[in-house]
Amino acid sequence: MRLRNKKILITGASSGIGRATCIKAVEEGATIIAVARRENLLIELIKLLEEISTEKQEYYVCDITDENQVQHLSESIDTVDGIVHSAGMVFPLPVKFIKRKHLDKVWNLNTFAPIELTAMLLSKGRIRNESSLVFLSSISTKHPYFGGAVYVSSKAALESYSRNLALELAPKKIRSNVVSPALVKTAIFEETVKATDPDKLQTYEKQYPFGLGTPEDVANAILFFLSSDSRWITGQNLVMDGGLTLSSSQQT
Repeated sequence: MRLRNKKILITGASSGIGRATCIKAVEEGATIIAVARRENLLIELIKLLEEISTEKQEYYVCDITDENQVQHLSESIDTVDGIVHSAGMVFPLPVKFIKRKHLDKVWNLNTFAPIELTAMLLSKGRIRNESSLVFLSSISTKHPYFGGAVYVSSKAALESYSRNLALELAPKKIRSNVVSPALVKTAIFEETVKATDPDKLQTYEKQYPFGLGTPEDVANAILFFLSSDSRWITGQNLVMDGGLTLSSSQQT
């Protein structure tokens, strides 16, 4: 029960890592504010959480790229002890085809939305002192791949933002950290699979000594950052890759 009496806001809560984090957080005693665009999935999630805990869980249907909806969200919620910025998207595209509309689509969700949401919650006093903020990035910011320029750059910017945020919020003992997974079996992973040659994907999977990750694997790390167990850690980036980079270094 590491998160007992803590309230955690989680974006991208309807699926993947966000959903797994909601479940794990409630199992650890937290109450959550689940935020996503698909209400039907949010309702299913809340029903599941009610089977785990008798505490009341909240959900908000919100497109976090819409400033008006974010404004309404920030005015509607109580103060929180933690935020998990899990909402995100990939968009494989070779660099010669990149247009401003592609940048807007990816950066609005992956970078601008979490930055603006955090700023609005801070300005309205919705984030308590000694809270923990967790951002989802990707191992690809250090290990780029063909067609990943738009996605990778959006996550790299988020990592830099988190470090600056950690510095500015340190006087309030508010921590900001990043979790950077390699391939995790989520809906985003399925999109990647569709754009990848099956033989190449199978070869790539063999490079993971511990296999591909699951949303629960990442959620466990996020819970560590949300809990007081990590009270002395801020401005850091935890790489979770199932041994991928270790395996690569041995080959070189």
